[in-house]
Amino acid sequence: GCSPTETTQKTSGIDIPYPMIGTSLARKAARALGQHAKRPFATVAPPKLFSYDEIRAGVKEKDAIESVESAFGMLAKGKVDVPIPMHIGIEESDVAGPGDCHIKGGYVYATKTWTVKLANVSFEKNKEKGLPNGSGIFVVIDATNGFPLGIFQENRYLTDLRTGAAGAVSVKHFAARDHTKVGFLGTGMIAGAMARASSEVQNWTEAFCYGLDTKMTESFCKEMEAELGFPFRVCESAQEAVSSSDVIFTQTPGSKTVLELDWLKPHATIIASGSDQPTKNEIPAEVQAASKMVCDLVRQCKSVGELRSAIAAGVMKESDVYAEIGDVVNGDKPGREGDELILVDLTGTGAQDAAIGQVAWDVLGGSK
Repeated sequence: GCSPTETTQKTSGIDIPYPMIGTSLARKAARALGQHAKRPFATVAPPKLFSYDEIRAGVKEKDAIESVESAFGMLAKGKVDVPIPMHIGIEESDVAGPGDCHIKGGYVYATKTWTVKLANVSFEKNKEKGLPNGSGIFVVIDATNGFPLGIFQENRYLTDLRTGAAGAVSVKHFAARDHTKVGFLGTGMIAGAMARASSEVQNWTEAFCYGLDTKMTESFCKEMEAELGFPFRVCESAQEAVSSSDVIFTQTPGSKTVLELDWLKPHATIIASGSDQPTKNEIPAEVQAASKMVCDLVRQCKSVGELRSAIAAGVMKESDVYAEIGDVVNGDKPGREGDELILVDLTGTGAQDAAIGQVAWDVLGGSK
């Protein structure tokens, strides 16, 4: 302890006693200890930076599916720390916007890393500047010491990859093997991720596609058919695409529903990934109520997913949800049991981001 004639100085978290009437020796000692206390931070390597091209070339659909499936299982067991997503709205003004920022993250128990993801979307004025309408980064952090390992300038590629992986896991557990006709409502980047990833787990024979932008849909069909090796057909209406398909992927950004109950085959599987905000809604409440409904994360779906609209309409309660995906992955509940109508509500979880962040680090971390 200090004598009555001494006090303490706080230097980088270290208490240093020194006389009330300081000496140059005491001041030098304090400075030296302060420098010494900071020195360990200088020995930690800065995070590695990975470009979009490096990520796209190195990380593929097949890398993501098993990891995302495992993350769903751990999520259902309560072994993933996943906060509710943060949303920042960039209101249009003379100097900014319009746009949206979504921040998600999570840690899966007993894994070596955790991830925080920042996705910027709907910056529609970027078209005038010749830029994409959004961007994104993943920060992958060492779970043993809390220091960042890598910053991945993924521009939503990893986000789309993990969304596609969730779609593939849904097909694996909720579509019968002889359900080989697939439909796509919305034909943008996420549709491509769904098509590629689901083709890793299901032998599709034909695809039926509808989007509001006919040229985009035609381009999507041409690209996917060449890449995946089965016919992709442009449909004149959403009803044509839905009624022709055993499995329907919906990935549209709007607030209007995109299909009707009487369009669906009785055994259809709907995998809806468009709703991730309270303003979005793809699936009518009556379709949700008629389905065996499965959520990626119930507490999230009731806030920002399709489930929110069915609860608001008074046709469903939270307890009406059949299962979370992880319940089926873990074998606690069966997936498809017969010819029932199934709806999978995908809002995107931090567990998926943590899983794909770990995959990206495993694949690319040793390359620099």
